[in-house]
Amino acid sequence: MGQSSGYYTSSAVQLFTIVSCLLVLSSAGSVAAYKNYTVGDSLGWFDTLEKPGVNYQKWADSNNFSLGDFLIFNTDNNHSIIQTYNFTTYKLCDYDDALQNDTIQWSAADPSSTASHPISVAVPLLKEGMTYFFSSDYDGEQCNNGQRFKVNVTHGQGLPKSLQDPSDDAPAPNSPDFGSDDSAPETIVPANFNHPIEEDSDKDAASGSGSISFDGKFSGFFMLLQIVYIFFKL
Repeated sequence: MGQSSGYYTSSAVQLFTIVSCLLVLSSAGSVAAYKNYTVGDSLGWFDTLEKPGVNYQKWADSNNFSLGDFLIFNTDNNHSIIQTYNFTTYKLCDYDDALQNDTIQWSAADPSSTASHPISVAVPLLKEGMTYFFSSDYDGEQCNNGQRFKVNVTHGQGLPKSLQDPSDDAPAPNSPDFGSDDSAPETIVPANFNHPIEEDSDKDAASGSGSISFDGKFSGFFMLLQIVYIFFKL
């Protein structure tokens, strides 16, 4: 009787050890993937004169940004999208004197347009540290009326292969050379933009961000079931 009890105790310990290892392995497969963040969520990218409820800094502070993530700006052709690493440029709401290697105009407003139309612009986060965004149109009026925010980009998983090694000499979207064979790809995309297919992401309606991949969890779970079945069959 004692031997039988010892046998079952030993087997239970072995089973517990195997299950614990499998749970660790399965959780390793749930590492967060790169995310898409919709700026302002459902309110889009506008100044407080047009959307009084927007608070972009509050929105930014509620999220965690890493290299390889995308910011999706849903706006119209009366608002611009300026990204800069220069705090002075950001503070002045003016990029006229900014350097090309620290400031990018992703989308420009068109004051001459007789009718506004919606646009969606995807901006990748390519550099660690503080990054600033604002709309500079109408002599900084939109920026001074709430259309601005800053984010701290962490390393995370690092840049995905599709965004690695960008050329330091590649022209910005507002450069005369933009659109040539050696330039960065066009970034204005439809509103239903999805992250590059090599990164898994799911929409999160509440946060406007992508989600995580669960393949590892499910495969580990099924392996666990198989081992439990074999153990009790024995």
